Amino acid sequence: MNPKPYPSHGAGDPTAVPAALGLGLLAVGGWLLTTARPWHKPGHPLTLGLGWTASGALLVCGLVLLARCVRTVHGRPEPDADVPAPTEAGTGTDD
Repeated sequence: MNPKPYPSHGAGDPTAVPAALGLGLLAVGGWLLTTARPWHKPGHPLTLGLGWTASGALLVCGLVLLARCVRTVHGRPEPDADVPAPTEAGTGTDD
């Protein structure tokens, strides 16, 4: 047995909740879009338009949230203070 406790890994991923919310919005928007199909149950045009508008808005919001999370995770890394910035020649050393 290892008597040492596990090291702390920090506060966790800050993009987990927005990503989960984005996936949830995509799921609800997709479900709403499939329930507002005029070829299965003809309804009033206003009801169909509201359903399609709401589902479209949910889908767009979900995609925006997911895109922001992906960009945050896979974006350009923060510059490290310990590593010197590359010079014009790109070698990373100053001569």
